Amino acid sequence: MKRILFFLLLLVSQVQAQTKVWFDTDIMIGMPDKEAREVDDGITLIMALKQPQIEIVGISNITYVDYGFDVIEKILKWHNRGNPIPVYKGSPKADDLGTENDGTRALYAALKKEKLTILALGPMTNVATLVKNHPDIIPQIERVVICAARTPDLPFNPGNGKLNVFDYNYEFDTASMDVLLNSTIPLEFAGYEPSSYTHIGNIDLACLDMTNEADKWLFDIVQPWMELNEKYFGVRGFIPFDCSTLGLVTHPEYFTYYENIPIKVTYKKNDALVIQPDKPFKNFLEVSYKFKTKKKVKYARRALQGFEEKILETLSVNK
Repeated sequence: MKRILFFLLLLVSQVQAQTKVWFDTDIMIGMPDKEAREVDDGITLIMALKQPQIEIVGISNITYVDYGFDVIEKILKWHNRGNPIPVYKGSPKADDLGTENDGTRALYAALKKEKLTILALGPMTNVATLVKNHPDIIPQIERVVICAARTPDLPFNPGNGKLNVFDYNYEFDTASMDVLLNSTIPLEFAGYEPSSYTHIGNIDLACLDMTNEADKWLFDIVQPWMELNEKYFGVRGFIPFDCSTLGLVTHPEYFTYYENIPIKVTYKKNDALVIQPDKPFKNFLEVSYKFKTKKKVKYARRALQGFEEKILETLSVNK
């Protein structure tokens, strides 16, 4: 009897300890285009659905929202074993800060009911529109966890380091990031730097059951992205960037951090001119204890050994 009571109390404590999360994503996995599109948002959603320590109360998407909506619903059909999760279309091009959409309206309504952590895996347009239009809701936002930012002069050069890429989520909509930087909302960042310690290749996908529809879809859909990474970075496989951002919420013990570090926008020579030839100079979102800015954030420096395994163990629909 005592043992049963103990496990019941343990179960209740686990349920009570769940973090309520709003999932905002620019998911593009499998989207038809001239070249393959990134798959990390899709991998991250699959991983998030397997984490008992969080409850996803809603999902909004940003950019390519029609395609994104359909693929989110597909992933939920295969991998969600909990309560139904509502999905809303957000900003279609991430260039309309201040314009309400289904995603921002739903997020506002959800925050009116309870405090939430916002997991922001794409440009900040949806989140910043909410904050700009409804500053009254700010106390309900526990934190925004973002895939972006860097330490000064850190190039984003995956694989063999011969090609620098840019801070997509920040640079795609810098005005929206400014809204968050100028707010009182606690911000946490895990972008390229900690994610560069993780890598998924074909051998890592051996956990997938190729006789299962969901697993075979995932295996097939990531192959063009692996090939594209091999073409540009010399390594077949990919960095699952957004998984690190999720990890700050679900597995914080697997990262090292700069705590309360100042953050600011700097303007200097572009280090990704090969893919941005029309921008000799540009803004960078950087953190440093040398900065004198008032806004301070939590910044993940490194993903520790074992975190990659935490990603891989969730990918199969049978896990």
